[in-house]
Parts: sequence; C-alpha cells; structure tokens
Amino acid sequence: MPALLLIFGMIVALFTAVSGVWYLLRRSGKRVERECIPVRSFEHFTANADADTPYASENTDPVRRGFAVKMELDGEPIQSYSRPNPIFFDAGDVYPQSEGIVTFRGNNYRDSASFGTPNIARRKFGRHYWSVKTGALEKSDVSKGKGSKRWTGSGWTGQPLIVRWDESGKQAMNLYPDKKAKPGLVEAVYATMDGNVYFIDIEDGQPTRDTIEIGLPFKGAGALHPSLPMLFVGAGDSLPDSAGEAGYARAFIYSLVNGEKLYEFGAKDPFAPRIFHGYDSSPLVDTKTDTLIYPGENNIVYTMKLNTSFDKDKPELSIKPAALVKWTYSTPRTSEESHWWGFEDSAAYYKNFMFLADNGGNMICLDVNTMELIWAQDVKDDTNASPVFEITETGEKYLYVAPSLHWEMDKVTQTGEVCVYKLNAINGEIIWEKPYLVHSIYGISGGVQATPVLGKGPIADLMIVPIARTPYRRKGLLVALDKQTGEERWVMDMPHYAWSSPVCVYAQDGQAYIVQCDSKGNMYLIDGASGLQLDKINLGSNIEASPAVFENTVVVGTRGGKIVGVTIE
Repeated sequence: MPALLLIFGMIVALFTAVSGVWYLLRRSGKRVERECIPVRSFEHFTANADADTPYASENTDPVRRGFAVKMELDGEPIQSYSRPNPIFFDAGDVYPQSEGIVTFRGNNYRDSASFGTPNIARRKFGRHYWSVKTGALEKSDVSKGKGSKRWTGSGWTGQPLIVRWDESGKQAMNLYPDKKAKPGLVEAVYATMDGNVYFIDIEDGQPTRDTIEIGLPFKGAGALHPSLPMLFVGAGDSLPDSAGEAGYARAFIYSLVNGEKLYEFGAKDPFAPRIFHGYDSSPLVDTKTDTLIYPGENNIVYTMKLNTSFDKDKPELSIKPAALVKWTYSTPRTSEESHWWGFEDSAAYYKNFMFLADNGGNMICLDVNTMELIWAQDVKDDTNASPVFEITETGEKYLYVAPSLHWEMDKVTQTGEVCVYKLNAINGEIIWEKPYLVHSIYGISGGVQATPVLGKGPIADLMIVPIARTPYRRKGLLVALDKQTGEERWVMDMPHYAWSSPVCVYAQDGQAYIVQCDSKGNMYLIDGASGLQLDKINLGSNIEASPAVFENTVVVGTRGGKIVGVTIE
C-alpha cells in the first residue's frame, strides 16, 4: 500500500510539474507563429468610396451599435449644433502654410512627416550628429504601476515640429539675435517628457531661444499654428497627487512671439466620462474660421474659436477663445475597466469630416460643423496609431489604421490577433484586414502603435508599417502591404520591436527611402521599394518617438534623454 501511494504521488508530482511547465510556456508567450495569415477581403464595400459625403451603412450605424452622444456649448448642455462659420479643410498638402512639419504627420491627412526633396548620394547616415540633453519627471500615482516611476526623454508619439520661418515672421519672435539674423533658419520645436519645450537649430543643434518650462510630461507632438507663431501642447499624464491642482494634465496654447502662455484648458474636466486625462493627440487649426480642434484622452473633442489678433510689427499676439464646444460619447462596452474612453491618436480630416480612433476599439467619423456622429466601425482593440486618409486619382477615399493588442489579448498566453485595416472613408466599411499574431506584456503593447507610411511616387502602391512584438516578444516586423490587396510585398525582420512611426523621404534621384527607429535605439535607412536595409546607426536607447525629416536632416528624441539630429547623405 505505501508503494502504491508512493507511485501515485510520483505520478501526481510529474503531472503537476509537466502542467506547470506547460502553463509557464503558454504564459511566457515566447513565440507566436509567423505563418502568413491570409488577408480578409470585403471587396463589395469598395462601392461608393468615390462619393463625397460620408454616411453610415447598416454595419457602421452608430445608433445600431449603441452609441450615446453628449454635447455642451460654453458650459450649457445642447442637443444639436450648427457651426456659425463652417469648417472646410483643403487637401493635405495645403495645410502647412509654413515650410515644414507643423503637426503630427504633417497635415490633415496625416500622411507626411518629411519636407523637401534632398540629394541622397551615398544612401548612408552621417556618422557625426548633434544631440541635446533632456530630463525626466515623476509619473502620476495612477501611472507608477506601469514600469518605471519616471517619464524620461521623449516618448510615444513624441514627434518634433520643424519649420523654416519666413523672414518677416522670424523677426516678430523671441529668437536669439544670432539665430534671428541667420538666413533660412530651420527650427525644431520639441515638447518632451521632462516638462519642457526645446527650440533647436537643426543645422548645429544649438538653442534658438529660451526653453519654455511648463512642468508637465509631454508625450505627444503638439502642433504649431499653420501660419502664425503659436504653439499647442498637451500633457500626457498628471503629476503625483502631491502636486495638487497644478499637477493635472491639461492642454496649453503658447505665444512664440514672447514665449508666454495664452490659454489652458481640460484639467480634470467634469464633462469628461473618463477619470484619466491626457492630451497626446496633435490638434489642428482651421485658419479660415480661426477654429482649434483638439481631441483628448478624457474622451472629449474640444473645438473653440480662437479670435486671434497678431500684429507682427509691434509685435503682439493674443487670443480670446469663445464658442467652446465639447463633444463626447459612450458605448455599451465602454467603462473604466475595459474598452476605455479616450483619444490618443491624431485625427485625420477631409473637408468638414473628422476621422478618429479611440482606446475602446472604435473608429469614427464626425462632422465637425454639426458635431454629428456619422459612422462608427469596430476595429476591436485599443487604437493609438493615427488614421491616414487617402484620396486616389479617381476620387476614391480610404483610411488606413491599426490597433495595438489590449482587449483582444489572451490573459494566459498574453498573445492575440490585431489587424491592419483599409476602410472605405465614406461609410466606414472594411475593405480588407491583414491579421498578425502578437504579444503584449506588462502593459507594453504589441501590435501597431506606429502611424503608417502611405507611399507616393515610386512606392505609391505600398503602405508601410511596423508590427511590434512578433513573432517573439522583443522582436518585430516592418511590412510593406499592397494598398489594393493588403498582401505583403516585402517584410523586414526587426531584432527589436518598434513603436516609432516610419518616415518616407523622397529624394532628387526619384527614390523613396524609409527611416525607421526601434526600441533598442537603432535608426534604419531602408529602400522603400524593396525593403533592403541600406544603413543603421544606434542612438543609445529606446526610440519610442517618431522622427520628422526636414530635407536631409532627421530629428528624433530618445527615452534615454537625448534629442538627436542625423543627416542622410
């Protein structure tokens, strides 16, 4: 009898050990299969993509999907709205009225983070580059449980703004005398997670004016006014509770005439359905109506008439914000625990229609003149990448977007499927979806955090985007998908995953070059047509931020506390 008990005990122990090993293997999610999951196509939804006015189909009707909308105007609840001076955005390449990149991904289509057509002969990065040191801030009490207790350097999305100011406008600003006198000055404006906004001459890395010290962590890119010396920045997190009222995340408007704060809004907004507040989204200004549009992670879309007054001769810049509209919504699955409210991406715009994704897996279309929710598509998971709008030569209108892995994650294996989507921008219907199996771990998402490149010229048939944490946790892929079919045209295996968005540089020789950064601090130069790696340098630490390129200079910040300027030769 003791022998039988011993044998039985050994069997139980062996079973327990094997089960434990199997559980740990599943739990680790060490690898997901890199089999090419077929594209899922829905070709019949290409119909009406060439129409001009968005509408809801049966599948994308917000009412059928249970959306409940609320609005207020200047603090008073309203049931409907009609903008007195209608907004109408022009084509994307018209938006920046200054030379450069004035918002995240350049314009209202969110399709360009580079400016100029440089001469690229060697197809290599310059080995001598400048760097500017940045610092850190303590995380809020809510955010401390997610990895480090400090926000350091430049984080996601973290794109710099880069502009060549016209000479008359330059004289109206508080630039240092030598920089004000420098012909053709190109200035990088970079809000970072140490609470500062840095101003840098991209030719030599030297400061161009005094740093603006705000004291809240800035993860998003912020935005410049497309034609005036005005800066919009939003904090991505609050300070610890001990900071009190002053430590709440909010959005700011600053004058670049004298560096003074003009306005702030959004701190602990009682209209918000979500407790957490953040402003990573990069806003836009409709210059014809002088209207700011600013989505928040508290799930409010803010619009306001700025009533701007600018006299470059004095020089003086002032605003008197009015007609403050707040718009928000909830859905049957949205809560503080799951499918959160909130917008972290930067909205794309076509005419008076805003295209915006949220943390809860919704991709929506909103008429900004009536604040009417036109359509809503379920993209399943937490979507932080910005949608990119495309209008073809034949007038068809599409959106490209992809989520990160959060709500669809298997809690045991920490793996799940995310899709890259091509949508009909008119009715929100899915045209194709390309699935990938990815990992998420410790709150650091796999899937897609980067905003894709929509190719032009020699790569006009490609969409290029990094997929994070696949097939292994720390690895990734850079994929070029056929815009028409969603099939992979080329794939570059990345030893380290990327959240940073790729940038395409179109050179004088007619070639397209991709700049892609990764979580190990590598910056790659890649042939856009073939995916061939041409060069690589390492900047010392994780690059979550997305670079911007002005002519042949790449500017990007690292989590290690450096803003770096690198040339492409």
